[in-house]
Amino acid sequence: MATVDTFLPDIIQTTFFSGYTVFNTVVYTLILAIFVVAIIKMFKKLDIDPISIFYAIIPFIFLGSSTRALVDNGFYPKTVFLITPGLYILVGLITIASFLLSIYLFNKMEIDYRYTLFFLGIIFSVPNIILFSKLNFISIIYVLITWIIASLIFMAIAFLVLYIKNKNSHKAIEKILKHKINFSIVLAHLFDASTTYVAVEYFNYSEQHVLPNALNQLFDTYLTLFPMKIIVIVAVLYIIDQYFEDQTIKNLLKLTVFVLGLAPGLRNILTMALGT
Repeated sequence: MATVDTFLPDIIQTTFFSGYTVFNTVVYTLILAIFVVAIIKMFKKLDIDPISIFYAIIPFIFLGSSTRALVDNGFYPKTVFLITPGLYILVGLITIASFLLSIYLFNKMEIDYRYTLFFLGIIFSVPNIILFSKLNFISIIYVLITWIIASLIFMAIAFLVLYIKNKNSHKAIEKILKHKINFSIVLAHLFDASTTYVAVEYFNYSEQHVLPNALNQLFDTYLTLFPMKIIVIVAVLYIIDQYFEDQTIKNLLKLTVFVLGLAPGLRNILTMALGT
């Protein structure tokens, strides 16, 4: 087994840095929950809607995903701060610090904090962008074609739900499918499913997460990723929209779900694009 950091005890390396298990998945979920609660309190104190930075944080998502892809391909060393969960904690803290700086500049100089945050993310990502000089565009094309097909199928399903007259059509589902942010979240997770499917089916990668592997063993195909993503994410968005009245909590949860879809998707496609 390749070690992460020699100073870490073997039990830590085996438990948390040797692939995903039910146990460490639960631990990562708890860590994420703690972060989410802390960030909710931050947004409430600042009196800012989390959804306002929905697109502004994309460069930071790229930063985390591209760093992990570069680690996987040997460009950066495999240390505790450059792989899950350390990397995403580090990038999360950088994002928060950048956001607070953006708010400070907004209050002092009235510079739109969304633009400041976006450009700070690009600046942090420049070293990674430079390292992506030679890419395997075949894998990128495979992913984009798969994603487009999956997205068109989802859009067709959404069209059937929204526009074919059906007295039993649920208004809450209509709200989910018509909302731009919700739609973007579903597309982000379909992108993640597309990258995973292409990686394991065409480029001999292996899936590390517990649930997709269980479904693959049950149905003998990773195509199950697509209906699983649609069902789970639409259900999650339905719960968020129906049962959370606090706007800050609701929108921060949506932001989190978006990141959980786009980040692994970007990591997958960038890892394949490096060609190893």
